Amino acid sequence: MLPIHCKDLSVREVSHPLTPEGIAQGMASKKAYVRSDFLVLKNGEDYAVLKIEKSGGKELFQSILGYDVISYPEDTIFIQDPSMDILNPSALLRLSMQHPGKTLVVEGVFSHVNFVHGLEPLHLRVLDNIPPAPSKLSCLVRQSMDSGFLDLPILPQVVDIDMQEKLEEVNTEAVMFPCKVSGLKADKPVYFLDQAPQLTHDVTLIGCHLSQRIFESLYRKKVPFVNVCPADFIPDDDVPTIIKCCKIKNGHQIDGNVAKVPWGATVPEVTRAIEALFSRSE
Repeated sequence: MLPIHCKDLSVREVSHPLTPEGIAQGMASKKAYVRSDFLVLKNGEDYAVLKIEKSGGKELFQSILGYDVISYPEDTIFIQDPSMDILNPSALLRLSMQHPGKTLVVEGVFSHVNFVHGLEPLHLRVLDNIPPAPSKLSCLVRQSMDSGFLDLPILPQVVDIDMQEKLEEVNTEAVMFPCKVSGLKADKPVYFLDQAPQLTHDVTLIGCHLSQRIFESLYRKKVPFVNVCPADFIPDDDVPTIIKCCKIKNGHQIDGNVAKVPWGATVPEVTRAIEALFSRSE
């Protein structure tokens, strides 16, 4: 169940026990605000969560005709966290995963209250190169999740393509990486393609296909090549995956279960890509 807006939920302190009999007695002849679809009942340290059915009509307060109990006190945990955005599905998902099988009543920022029950994660593989570590794309995904603009319970699985480890595949006397800012090092001479250096060694290029084309354009020759292009490392499975791709200039592209964003992607671009990816999946 996705988080609801606090205007759709009412918190009531009650004196009756939060048992089936006590709740039935306490709910008799009660009314609820027209926008309220859920009730959180509180008796001391005990909490219960109900979904209610109202009589309808134009009155602001309507008779409660029936209800379903979502959770009783033994399965309900109250959590107070003044920093929690109670409308952020990913944040509430992370919290609920710490209490499996329980319904959480959460009081968060501005003392607003929400509840989490049976929230299922949407698994997202985040595939990117390192260094830098953590990868840029994994940071953008986390910022998207924290922004409040991504209305999905995302659980990221970060998969790194470590360019440092690819040195094991280099058989030449020197190696070239795409970008000096990466800080990559080796026990042999190192060149960086973005510096367009003069080569005094035979090199192997560790990079993507664009790096390979840039090298051949600069030096007018072929080069031994170790591919680290994320698009070529996507497993053949059904897990939704997001990557950076130099072929995408702005926005995003959806290709089956893969979302591609620009190499210089922004948080809004990543957010829209994730939304589109899971919209396509649904």
